[in-house]
Amino acid sequence: MSDKRDLRSALKQYFGFENFKGDQEKIINSLLQGENVFVIMPTGAGKSLCYQLPALISKGTAIVISPLIALMKNQVDAIRGISIDKGVAHVLNSSLNKSEIKEVVGDVRSGTTKLLYMAPETLAKEEYLHLLKDICVSFFAIDESHCISEWGHDFRPEYRNLRAIIERVGRAPIIGLTATATPKVQEDIQKNLGMGQAKVYRSSFNRPNLYYEVRSKIDVDKQIIKYIKDRPGASGIIYCLSRKKVEEFTQLLCINGINALSYHAGLDAKLRAKRQDIFLAEEAQIIVATIAFGMGIDKSNVRFVIHYDMSKSLESYYQETGRSGRDGGIGECVAFYDYKDIERLKKFMSNKNMAEREIGMQLLEEVVAYAETGISRRKYLLHYFGEDFDMSTGVCSDMDDNVRYPNEKIQATKELSQLLDIVEKTHQRLKTKDLIQVLLGKSNVMIKTHKLFERDFFGAGANKGEVFWKALIRQAIVHNFLKKEIESYGVLKMTLKGQEFLSSPCFFEIFKDHDYSKTQKIIETNPATANQVFDVELLRLLKELTQEIARRNKIPPFAVFQESSLNDMVTQYPITLSELQQIYGVGKGKVRKWGKEFLDLISKYVEENQIIRPEDLVVKQLPNKSTHKVFIIQNVDRKLHLEDIAKARGLNMQELISEMESIVYQGTRLNIAYQLDENFDQEHIDEIFEYFMNARSDKISDALAAFDQEYTEEEMRLLRIHFISEIAN
Repeated sequence: MSDKRDLRSALKQYFGFENFKGDQEKIINSLLQGENVFVIMPTGAGKSLCYQLPALISKGTAIVISPLIALMKNQVDAIRGISIDKGVAHVLNSSLNKSEIKEVVGDVRSGTTKLLYMAPETLAKEEYLHLLKDICVSFFAIDESHCISEWGHDFRPEYRNLRAIIERVGRAPIIGLTATATPKVQEDIQKNLGMGQAKVYRSSFNRPNLYYEVRSKIDVDKQIIKYIKDRPGASGIIYCLSRKKVEEFTQLLCINGINALSYHAGLDAKLRAKRQDIFLAEEAQIIVATIAFGMGIDKSNVRFVIHYDMSKSLESYYQETGRSGRDGGIGECVAFYDYKDIERLKKFMSNKNMAEREIGMQLLEEVVAYAETGISRRKYLLHYFGEDFDMSTGVCSDMDDNVRYPNEKIQATKELSQLLDIVEKTHQRLKTKDLIQVLLGKSNVMIKTHKLFERDFFGAGANKGEVFWKALIRQAIVHNFLKKEIESYGVLKMTLKGQEFLSSPCFFEIFKDHDYSKTQKIIETNPATANQVFDVELLRLLKELTQEIARRNKIPPFAVFQESSLNDMVTQYPITLSELQQIYGVGKGKVRKWGKEFLDLISKYVEENQIIRPEDLVVKQLPNKSTHKVFIIQNVDRKLHLEDIAKARGLNMQELISEMESIVYQGTRLNIAYQLDENFDQEHIDEIFEYFMNARSDKISDALAAFDQEYTEEEMRLLRIHFISEIAN
């Protein structure tokens, strides 16, 4: 059935659509004509229909190879919903019992089943290979085919064997489909599946209805809770990297009145399926999930996708954000970024083999570049997938934070020439990190090996700094002056455009990258809260009050409230005692002593400046399951040795000291004089007290420097605890 009218009538009959989207009709025709087909199409663009419709109208059974049970179930349910025969689609995998397997095999042998979904591991089993040899296979559909490539974000070794297994079954067309494939991964897929002569259909990766934003990972729990409450009833997915974080954050959302469910591989299959159905039925507003959920859900009206943790690759990130706005409505994609998270992920790779580690590191560096870039995030993302986004068209060009709230631009013609000149003079064999080291005049193994420290350009860019050169290199790649050699793990090569610029430079400027080591202004995409920013004027007033109370009580300002507590107050505007007690570093003791004056000032400021306080500013916290605080206070009162207290609770001394600091900074007194008397003369204690009384800051590093490292860090922290406890509490 390749006649256009027949295909469209089948489309209307089975799916209720009048017209095909994009290249769907061409793809289906190619497959029906027996050609191998390779489809690169973004999430939400209609990949599934490209094999579902031809399967329904072809003779025989289409074998759909998919990596996730949840995805199979989702699609089987959808196909059964458009057919009068339940056996039209089946899953065949490890989740079935013997009677269910018997039913599936019976329907397949009878020719009732048009789509049979299998995992690659199931396909490899001898009994199922014999089954497929005995039936008419219309074609093989390999979904999520990026799993074949070790350069993809979800490499699965079992996918590597698919071609050999398919050949054992017998000749049938193959359609490979993926939503997230860089040019390198596309090449890998075709080569591994033996699809060099396949018809390739590549749709744009641009999702014009998605808004991209990256925020600094500061007070992330509060930011997310506020974000969700500003969008009542809107469906959302929140991604975390670990199962533990998924469970913890789901609980936090629930105690703050948000209907949320957790979803990860640690739950049994039935519970996962149940929770997925609850989310699809709109009985839960939020799913907090590990990345596996992203591949298994097909919900059209997800309004936002939040990344609590950044993904391990841009392919993962693109696929996960693609769950938003599949109905064509606006979808917001907000990611929280802290480079410390990336460093942790890099440490996890240390036990992998060299090739895996190099690939993983390169994928992470692309995530860092996306998060920190000052140019359009959409342009950067599409460039990564081998697509050029023309900003001048105006179509969806303002749908990311960098375009709506642009960073400063810097003229960089001279520096780009300098950069390209060094790339050429070093014979195009350096990676980004090595090139930056050369520019800054810093040495490493590569630089020593090639004696680059002897060249006249070594250190030529030291006056600009690392952040500038990173931004320039990233934007030189996006503007096609340089390109990365993927197989060489990111070695930078000059393009023809780069060579032309080097011989005849023209005006070039770049956007400054984000510096997430500094507190970032929080951008609100919701108009209702768009004016909610860090309140500098209130901070000034709070600091004045802190200094006034400090003078009155003859104590240093930090003994009243730490600066981190004041910063929290100017973003939360607490006006009740219970709200003030939720502020970072504020306990009942502080509230009793200084609370009224601070609340009076904030209440007056809120009223006079007509500040709109979101109802959810105070985030309820999960009950602290640790009883360290009570235990420490009780045993310090009993004058137990601190080492014995730490041992009894399974803590080391650093952990115990951190717990004690938290206790005294919240306003509770800890009399540890008995412990200090063993190690310090009263003269030493007095000089430390005198230092902190006159110090502008309570920083340990400043105190250690003031006493020329006479004390250890542990000793100084104990002395500071004693000072805060005696003077402020």
